[in-house]
Amino acid sequence: MHLSRRGTALILSCGLLASLPALAEDAPRYNQISLRAEVSKDVPRDLMVVTLYSEAQDTDPGKLAKGITETLNKALQQARQVKDVKVSQGSRNSYPVYDDKGQKITGWRERGELRLESADFPALSKLTGELLQDLKMGGMDFSIAPATRKGNEDQLLKDAVAAFKARAQMATEALGGTGYKIVNMNLNTSGYPQPYLRSAPMAMKAMAADSTATPDVEAGTSEVNMTAEGTIEVQVP
Repeated sequence: MHLSRRGTALILSCGLLASLPALAEDAPRYNQISLRAEVSKDVPRDLMVVTLYSEAQDTDPGKLAKGITETLNKALQQARQVKDVKVSQGSRNSYPVYDDKGQKITGWRERGELRLESADFPALSKLTGELLQDLKMGGMDFSIAPATRKGNEDQLLKDAVAAFKARAQMATEALGGTGYKIVNMNLNTSGYPQPYLRSAPMAMKAMAADSTATPDVEAGTSEVNMTAEGTIEVQVP
């Protein structure tokens, strides 16, 4: 009985080894291919940012600081009355002014900034024109609002994945494959601009001297890209 069991086990083992080549022949074979797909979209710059400042010089630093503070506080109070305009204080700096020889301090110069931000271009343009009666223009720039960016990224992600799958299917058919599987995929976004800065002279020209006028503002668009790249394995007969 003991010999019979060993003989049976040996026969089963030999049968299993004999079947391995057949199983290997029936196993699907895959070829790896790297693919890349890109989609793009023009996204409007829908956020306007204006920087205004007050700057003055005086021999008395205390008097100078008081004047700058009063000017900025007045502008802050006026700006806070406008709906949908975000107001914040920017940088503020004070530094000494020297004589021609650079040895003796003859006075002090101070500058304080006010930052205005809004998606309502007409309202911010009008407010800026009014504030320019007491302040100076530091700059004007346009960018893409965070909510707008997220919404477009979500849609572009779906489009990029769909484009990648379409290319994968096309490559599979070109190779005469019967199917494919995705090994890995990376998604990358590009094209979001640095804020589009308009120089102070341009911005001041755009804001009419008459504070009641509201100049047209065209922020433009930016082309945003989403890239899907990765590797697939194509099953061939």
